[in-house]
Amino acid sequence: MVLVVVGTVAVLWSYGVSVSDLVLFGVYLALGLALPGVLLIRVLYPGIRTVAEEIALGLALGYAVEVLVYIAVRAAGAPLLVAVWPIAVYLVFLVVPRLRRHWRSPVRARTPIWWSWCLALLFALLVVWSAVVFFRANTVTWPPTGIRDTDVPFHLALIGELKHHVPPTVPWIAGDPLYYHWFVYAHQAASSWITGIEPVVLLCRLSMLPMLAAFLIVIAMTGHRVTGSRPAALVIAAGAIFVGAPSLFLGRSPYPFAWGGVLQSAWNSPSQTFGGLLFALVVVLLLDVFRRRRGAGLWVLLGIFLVVVMGAKAVYLPMLGVGLAAVAVVEVVRRRPPWSILIALAMTAACLVFAQLVLFGGVRNGMTFYPLWAMRRSWADMTGRVYTASPPLDSLLGVTLLYTLCWAIALCGILGLLSRPRSLTRSDTVLMLGIGAAGLVPVFLLGHHGHSQFFFLFGCYPYLVVAAVHGILIVLRRARVSPTATVVAVGAGMLAASVIPVLCGIRVPLPAGAPEALVYLPYVTLLVIGVLTAVALTTTMGTLRTWALMTVALSAIGLPARWHAFVGAFTQKGVYGVIPPNAPVPNEVIPPGTVKAARWLRAHADPDDVVATNTHCRWGFENPCNAQQYWLSALSERHVLVEGWAPCAPVRRAVVSNPYQLIMYLPYWDKERLSANDSVFYASSASTIRRLREQYGVRWLVADERLSPDPTLKKFANLLFHSDGYSIYRIE
Repeated sequence: MVLVVVGTVAVLWSYGVSVSDLVLFGVYLALGLALPGVLLIRVLYPGIRTVAEEIALGLALGYAVEVLVYIAVRAAGAPLLVAVWPIAVYLVFLVVPRLRRHWRSPVRARTPIWWSWCLALLFALLVVWSAVVFFRANTVTWPPTGIRDTDVPFHLALIGELKHHVPPTVPWIAGDPLYYHWFVYAHQAASSWITGIEPVVLLCRLSMLPMLAAFLIVIAMTGHRVTGSRPAALVIAAGAIFVGAPSLFLGRSPYPFAWGGVLQSAWNSPSQTFGGLLFALVVVLLLDVFRRRRGAGLWVLLGIFLVVVMGAKAVYLPMLGVGLAAVAVVEVVRRRPPWSILIALAMTAACLVFAQLVLFGGVRNGMTFYPLWAMRRSWADMTGRVYTASPPLDSLLGVTLLYTLCWAIALCGILGLLSRPRSLTRSDTVLMLGIGAAGLVPVFLLGHHGHSQFFFLFGCYPYLVVAAVHGILIVLRRARVSPTATVVAVGAGMLAASVIPVLCGIRVPLPAGAPEALVYLPYVTLLVIGVLTAVALTTTMGTLRTWALMTVALSAIGLPARWHAFVGAFTQKGVYGVIPPNAPVPNEVIPPGTVKAARWLRAHADPDDVVATNTHCRWGFENPCNAQQYWLSALSERHVLVEGWAPCAPVRRAVVSNPYQLIMYLPYWDKERLSANDSVFYASSASTIRRLREQYGVRWLVADERLSPDPTLKKFANLLFHSDGYSIYRIE
């Protein structure tokens, strides 16, 4: 474990994190989150656990409490008071006599040494993956930071907003309400206040790694509780992160094959990672509810985590509601009163209603009922058509069946539960399957211009893996398959996944004129090999052992088939030979003085001041204008009257029935505001300045000189800063 920590620190240092930031963040993580959380866990949720499990639980609780405290103190105008809550916990546990014993380490669960080493290795692989795929592509220095896609400035702008305002509004369109899951940004804002570390370092280097480590441990805990086997729990932890729907194509994979999950969203979607960790704790607590564990502390923790999950990520509570409803139905059928489950369901429903009506304002943010929209996109990607092309019905059904087959292969272990039918009525199994079904259905029924329906799948996948591995374990035990035979089956599956793409040689998109049926060739080959193998094994080993071995082999296909797809995607940039709207841009289009100007503005403007700018389009995507521009609000941490406007509720309502519409290219809906903003920069006069000041409350003007603003602007506003292509004016 020490080696992994040292290695992680070395990786972070080599990718631009200073020693002082590493020390500050480590102290904050240990003393400001994990330790007070552990003390509370020992009181509210006692039990025999490993050290790693207790730290993971404590860290997750620390995150949850910190967010709730920060929201309160930030709303009261005293953000630094968030640092008081761990101090208060320490004082209470020192002063109250019956709580002092919790400073001593409790009885620990005994685990084999390989368990700790394997979990450490899995986390080390996550660190390496983060370094190779994310750290290398997303620097923390300017201008290289600016060349990447739009996720980083989007997240940074929201962190800056939460540093200074609760409730938050949209920072790049001053005054617009923020209907979004923003609790992770509250955590990162609190981290920045306490440590003084720049938000870009927290976002792009530090914040996610502890969450990923804790998530890995909690998922392993879940797997162990469901299966009762540590080897199976280890497979679950690995599968939840590294295994996906297999892609059997050479080179990059078509959307959405081998797409998504923890590896895809860990850094690009902080809300998914944060929500995933907290949701995993909810599941662990519910497993104890199913086992009739009593105690007010369990329900207190469940309430805390549900409230924070509510604002962490929108996808989790609907899936939990479906899972709990399924458990309640099964309990009623079994004639067992499901009172505790109904209480948990009522708590979930209350949080869900509050989230939809208050946090998300009742808007759908572009999500619409559009059956098989993702499959339509997949067909276009496979065949080289433009993404708006409409496939014939037979092609659409074929791609849908193909994608369904991929997930059936990856999760075929669930069928192993049928070898012991009573396992299908266990509350924990029903919960996993209910969550999984609720996460898979939106992929096929909903459409979204940003593919956000897949976050349901990303969120439910670890719990489908739990059910699948549990099924594999059951059928292996019933068939009495030896460990050696199991390893051979795993090797055979991985070999098939590696050989079939080379044997078939299919690359997507298909070349012009190639028959569309070629996309099915690798999977037909796999099915033929699988059927022939199953027939041969049945004649020599019997049906049950064949079932067990084929299940293991097919499940094992998911690992190499996903990883060679990742390698292909990593080495081939772009889609259809063009740069997509969220792709990196050339370094020369990034203004070198942006950070200097934004930091000057942050130092001199009040957090409540409104700023106007003449930059609205993403650099390198000005014609047509890609309105995903958030860098000024991100780096200055100030409200901008109109910067970019792509991911905002009015825009998304305009495209709610058409997920094919790229919202980043839609015009701004408030033409009067945009006209008032731009007239100051391109038709400067005392009246345009006065209008902006009196009608919109603008106090500062940030002019990008590359866009040729009116040279007479300095006659009507006070020029206070000029450097590297930027001029900043103050309006009196």
